[in-house]
Amino acid sequence: MNKTVILVVEDDTPIRNLITTTLKTHEYKYLTAANGESAIMEASSHNPDIILLDLGLPDMDGIQVIQRIRSWSNVPIIVISARSEDTDKIQALDSGADDYLTKPFSVEELLARLRVTRRRLSMMGADLRDGSSVFLNGQLRVDYGAGCAYLGEDELHLTPIEYKLLCLLSQNVDRVLTHTYITQHVWGNSWDNSVASLRVFMAALRKKLESRPDSPQYIQTHIGVGYRMLRVEALHLRGQ
Repeated sequence: MNKTVILVVEDDTPIRNLITTTLKTHEYKYLTAANGESAIMEASSHNPDIILLDLGLPDMDGIQVIQRIRSWSNVPIIVISARSEDTDKIQALDSGADDYLTKPFSVEELLARLRVTRRRLSMMGADLRDGSSVFLNGQLRVDYGAGCAYLGEDELHLTPIEYKLLCLLSQNVDRVLTHTYITQHVWGNSWDNSVASLRVFMAALRKKLESRPDSPQYIQTHIGVGYRMLRVEALHLRGQ
């Protein structure tokens, strides 16, 4: 049985019922909250594994909920919102959300996002148990301790900025990182010229990492938002 506990924060009763029915059918455990304050209370008292969060809550904006929860918890937060503008997505992701699903959404897509988040949690747990300082993803290997990266048997000759980008993406595998988040962590600011530089460095990193830059398998672009490192399955290894 699936023991993942999910907190559903949604004030629209039909949508909340749709989500909880879907979760119950697929053997997830769940909690519910119809406003921001109760969401924060449920999150702090029950420590759910994942939070599904609507932004348009009656007592406060969902962005405030993300910020308050992020002050004490790294629980994955998937935003489910009718707000579809890139600026809304960027604000939510910059505030600490892990993913963003736009209404109306399909049940299949919701379940897929949950599976991705659960895999990331599982991988993080395995890394903590192993105490490993090496990241493995398909043929990509990043040895954080040695400060080196390899693709198969070949060492990747990366500039310091390219290596920092690769480490940041790999340490957040399956999570969308916004331009602002990346530039703040790599350059310490999010000025326009830093975002422009990011695109240049990311293109250079891709040339060294991807066998087909026009069909990337490691780094996915979210146009207008940012980048995500994908988890590569063994059967999709380069050259196979």
